[in-house]
Amino acid sequence: MNRGPLPLWATIASPIALGIVLVALWQLWASAADVPDYFLPSPSHIWTQFHENFSLVLKATLHTGWNALRGLLIGTLVGVVGALLGNALRPIRQMAAPIVLAASVIPIAALGPVLNEMFNANFNTSRVIIAAIAVTVPVYINTLRGLAQVKPVHRELMRAYSTKAVTTARTVTLPTAVPYLFTGIRIGSPMAVISALVAEFFGGPLTGLANQVTANASSGRYAAAWAGVLGSIVLGLVFYVFGYALERWFNRHQAA
Repeated sequence: MNRGPLPLWATIASPIALGIVLVALWQLWASAADVPDYFLPSPSHIWTQFHENFSLVLKATLHTGWNALRGLLIGTLVGVVGALLGNALRPIRQMAAPIVLAASVIPIAALGPVLNEMFNANFNTSRVIIAAIAVTVPVYINTLRGLAQVKPVHRELMRAYSTKAVTTARTVTLPTAVPYLFTGIRIGSPMAVISALVAEFFGGPLTGLANQVTANASSGRYAAAWAGVLGSIVLGLVFYVFGYALERWFNRHQAA
């Protein structure tokens, strides 16, 4: 029996409750077993370092988040435009298929150093490009799938009324594809953060979360390094919640 989607409060409360339980078990285990920081710091120690270094973590989080946001916007734009062209012109769709497949499997570890050599390593260009590539793939695939969901009978009806292509796209094609677009954005949002963060490990300005993690870990401040990891987790959750909220807002207004 289909019970429908969970209410918003349950969707939010369930993972929070699970997270609290896991953190509590982690703290009990770390305290009872006297686990050393170099192996795995306790949540309380990580939180202490996060609080004491909040300004540094916040600055690094904003830096990484700005790169991820630009990558998200660029990747979404490229993915939507590519899907529109691919849906309108079959040769473009066929030519783009292997390119999208290749982009989906490119390892950041290989792409990061190459882009740093192509562009000035003192800037964040390579990180933004990597984040944009990670976002383009799910946005393109989902949007293209949404554009293909328009029923042939609807297309034939618009042709029978001699409707212009722009009007057909505005009234039939795009409204059908938009929910799929938001699904792609929801998938791509955390991927933008992950890609921008991983790209920081391969050169560039030393102001992001990756530098916070590596600098503290190399100096033996493991709890402070985990504080940087906590900052990246929060950043990823913010991006995911943004994409999820955007999708729910559109679905609610579309239903109204």
